[in-house]
This record gives sequence, C-alpha cells and structure tokens, in this order.
Amino acid sequence: MKSIDLMYQTMLAELAQRSMDAAWTADFPPEGRFITSEVKGKRYWYFDHADGSGGKKRRYVGPADDPEITQRVDDFKRDKDDLRARRRMVSSLTREGGMIAPDAISGDIVAALAAGGLFRLRGVLIGTLAFQTYSGILGVRLPMAALLTGDADLAQDYAISHEVEDSLPPIVQLLQAVDPTFRPVPHRSGSAASSAFQTASGYRVEFLTSNRGSDDHIDQPSRMPALGGASADPLRFLDFLIRDPIRTVLLHKSGVPVTVPAPERYAVHKLIVASRRRTDGQGVLKRDKDIRQAVLLVEALTQTRRQSDLALAYTEAWDRGPAWEDGIRAGVALFSEAEQRDLRDALRIGGQQIGEAITMPFSQE
Repeated sequence: MKSIDLMYQTMLAELAQRSMDAAWTADFPPEGRFITSEVKGKRYWYFDHADGSGGKKRRYVGPADDPEITQRVDDFKRDKDDLRARRRMVSSLTREGGMIAPDAISGDIVAALAAGGLFRLRGVLIGTLAFQTYSGILGVRLPMAALLTGDADLAQDYAISHEVEDSLPPIVQLLQAVDPTFRPVPHRSGSAASSAFQTASGYRVEFLTSNRGSDDHIDQPSRMPALGGASADPLRFLDFLIRDPIRTVLLHKSGVPVTVPAPERYAVHKLIVASRRRTDGQGVLKRDKDIRQAVLLVEALTQTRRQSDLALAYTEAWDRGPAWEDGIRAGVALFSEAEQRDLRDALRIGGQQIGEAITMPFSQE
C-alpha cells in the first residue's frame, strides 16, 4: 500500500478547512454572478443564477451605490476566486496525489444534501462513499476495486434527529434537483414512510439510524424529524459506527465538507456486519466487499502506526457483550490466514500502546 506524499495530505487539510469556511458564507450560489442594470436612470445590483430547468433566474439585490451591497459583491468575487482555487486543489489531489473522487452522481447528491444542511444537523456519510475519503485521511492509496458504489448511504442518530429542532428542506426536492427521476421507494414493511429513494436508472439513496432497542422494530422505519420527510431504517450496531465521527472533504468539484465515521470504527463495524449478511445473491457480494474494506483499513492503520486507534475501537465493541463478540469472531473467520495474522499483530501492538491486554477474536487464542 503506497503512501500519499505529505504535500498532498497538507493540501487536503487546507481544502477541507477552506470548504468548511465557504459553507458558512454561501448566501449566493458560486455558479451565479452579480450584474448591474439601469432602471429609470438608477443602477441596481441583481444576481443571475440557474433555475434548475436550464434557464436563468434573476434576483434583485439592491442599489449599486449602497456601500454594504458593494462590499457583498466584492466578497462574492473573492469567494468565487477561492472556489476556482479549490477546484484546482481537488483536481491536483485526485490526478496527482492519488486520492479518490466519487462518481459524478454520488458527488452531486452528497453536495445537495450538504447544502441542504444534512451534516450541520449531524448527519454522517457512511458506506463506500465514506470509505473513499479514508485515502486522504490516512494518507495511503486504496485500490479502486474496493471503492466502487452505486448508492449513497447516510445516517443520523435517532435521538439527535428528535432533539435538534431543525430540518432539511423536503428530501425529495433536494434529490430531484440532482435527478428529476428520484422517487421514494415503498418500504418493505408496507409502511407509508420511505427511508430510501431511487432514480429511474437504479441509483439509490438510503437513510439509516441507530437501533439499540428490541429487534422487534428492526423492520419498521423510524420517523426522523430532521430529515425533511424521510424516515430511516434502524440498524443494529450503527450507533457504534457513527459515534464520534470526523470532518473531512469529499473530493467533488470544489470540495464538499462531510462528516464520516472514524476509519477504525468503520473497520470493526464492517467485521460485524459482514458476518450478518445473507449468503445468497447480492448478500455474498456485499459481504466480500465488507471484508475487503476491513482488511484494507487494518493494513492502512498499521502502516500509519495507528494500531492504538484500532485497539480502542475493537475493545469498545468487544466489551459490548456476547452478540458483539460473536459478530467479530464470525467476521474475522472470513479473513484469510495471512489477514488474520496481520489483524492479530495490529491488535497486539495496539494493546501495548494503550496499556491493555486485548482479548483476541481467534479460536486458537
């Protein structure tokens, strides 16, 4: 596994900060432009931007001789210059730095949800789109075979959704602004609520939430007040994955600020969910992908001397009880012998670093 040059890791950190800063000052879309127009002998500022249907929409701003508005226009020009610079940074990071950009539809969807406020409302990007960001976070080149996806998975803690007293705009509107064919997917339970949305071509966006209660309700969608009318499927073990997420940037266009799970939690979580996949059809493919991603993250965390992070996440999961222990053991059993040896070494070193004796998930231990 090749390391990414420190110069590009530093550039990623700068891009992430600048993208986050820009998200706070996005009163006017950077794709638009300010113009002046004379009306009855006086000049006024207007703002032209796309209306979503191929045309343009004009918004009145104010008198051209208003110093506050003139300052706003100057700030916009500066921000637009920054946007161009950030796009060049994204291009450099992906073409030269060896980091991963999402496919265009995935990037546009995450960007739309981010602009709508999903990550401000403490949503978390999970699944393979989150995995794609770990190349930059860990400073290693991840193989493309483990990075391909045809969907976007988002999560929000159930309690948070009920406590923030705020919401995304209607989720269908956000998604249809990217692809007009997005439609709610009928829930398998027969409920009128939808936790997934799909395009005519089959691209799927799914919302998940934590479930720490009885499995009696696992097949029922949870009402999520902060998700703009979307519900979410409760998923066992998800609370572990999305606890203490980290901020980074998705390398799409000028950079999309996102929140993703910590890579060590992602690795341990994949071990557990892989063991619970169905063993037919798509279940086998998803299980193999889970294991591949877990193996790669163990290797990356070892290479970057972050075994202590892995050990801490592992012991937290292991200490949650027999169901968690069984899931970890079953997941590790899907590793090859060499991969099991690498995991054992990483946990042993990590245990030494945190001063704890690690209970190993291997039958011979």
